[in-house]
Amino acid sequence: MWRNSITLRVTLLFAVTSAAVLVGLGSVIGQAVEAHFEEQDLAEINGKLELARHAISRLRAPADMEAIPQLLEDALIGHHGLSVAVFAPDHRPLFASSGADFPKELMAAQSSKPGEGQAVVWENGKRAYRGVAVLVPSGGASAGPFTVAVALEISHHREFMTAFRKTLWLFVAFGILLTGLLGWFAARRGLAPVRDIAQVARGISATHLGDRLPRESVPTELAELAASFNDMLDRLEDSFRRLSDFSSDLAHELRTPVSNLMTQTEVALARTRSAEEYREILYSNLEEYDRLARMIADMLFLAKADNGLIVPNRESIDLPTELDGLIEFYEALAEERGVSVSRSGIGAVAGDRLMIRRAISNLLSNALRHTPRGGLVKVEVHDLGKDGVRIAVENPGDAIPPEHLPRLFDRFYRVDPCRERGGEGAGLGLAITKAIAQAHGGTISVSSGNGTVRFALSIGASA
Repeated sequence: MWRNSITLRVTLLFAVTSAAVLVGLGSVIGQAVEAHFEEQDLAEINGKLELARHAISRLRAPADMEAIPQLLEDALIGHHGLSVAVFAPDHRPLFASSGADFPKELMAAQSSKPGEGQAVVWENGKRAYRGVAVLVPSGGASAGPFTVAVALEISHHREFMTAFRKTLWLFVAFGILLTGLLGWFAARRGLAPVRDIAQVARGISATHLGDRLPRESVPTELAELAASFNDMLDRLEDSFRRLSDFSSDLAHELRTPVSNLMTQTEVALARTRSAEEYREILYSNLEEYDRLARMIADMLFLAKADNGLIVPNRESIDLPTELDGLIEFYEALAEERGVSVSRSGIGAVAGDRLMIRRAISNLLSNALRHTPRGGLVKVEVHDLGKDGVRIAVENPGDAIPPEHLPRLFDRFYRVDPCRERGGEGAGLGLAITKAIAQAHGGTISVSSGNGTVRFALSIGASA
């Protein structure tokens, strides 16, 4: 649960942090109050010490010491819980107020320097005291200093501090619990956009890919995640649309030859025919089988390309030689359509000869089919040095709308969906050409404008 719940992590972290702050604050407050009471006690004790010091400093003769008890007795009127004792230089007690019971620790803590002493806290039964014992020089009544001890009962201070600490720590515990609950609430509220993302994700299906996260309502910390999520949905929607179009086109492409085969077979079986007539029907069916076989082979080739299974051989290919051979091969088709072909440029490339020949052949046959009578198809080779070789095939013809250009390399894609291909191929040539280019670490692009269409195939580094 700790590993999987962000809300629990944030809540515990918030509670632990708040607990540390509140405990530290409570400790500081308790120590401050304790120090305040100690200062009050010492101030009162020092006041009585100053009174005793003043009385002793006025002693001029031994007879004057008899006035000390009465003087101190009068000074202690109304000071409940305060005890004072005065000892002569010979440790003979001169005065001791009621309740004065000074321990040996207090007398041992007095300093040898007059006027200085260390405060000592002790307990006597259920009562607690804080006291100081100091040496006070006389005004000449004796040779040695007097000892003055002052003690103040602090039981009521201790009782107050006990109740105060109990209340303080109860409030600290309540504060820790409250901050933990607030942390849980804040974590739940803060993670609401993540739940929105999960809700959108749960609604995604092949037929429902249009939902998007509103980026303006997403916190800054999640803006990049929301943008990536929306981009992923865009890619999925585009991929599903392409897959749907591909499936429809594939079904259409397969339906035509299958329908032709079924029709011709039904016609052949409608009546008895001669051997020559059956031979002609079989020849016709053979053409449809050949068309299906080529389509299936092309689909298998593209499936291998999609999974990175095409590993081209590497050999040195002289492009002018290959191009001249292809132009000669398509010479009959060019003459039939009244189109001429020109080649320019030189270059060589390292790659699979059959694949590269197939890619260029697809571009050349595509240009011949779409060039009007009397047009010229230009084939150019550009040596790019260390960047490889670019082969451009350009033909005159109707301009292709810009929105169709990025999809020309999709399988079975038609610029005009209503147009039938007839015997012009299955519509996989450009997709295969792109796969061959990528297998050789190259690219293919298309541009259209000013009455021309230009395909540029870049492949590998020159051999």
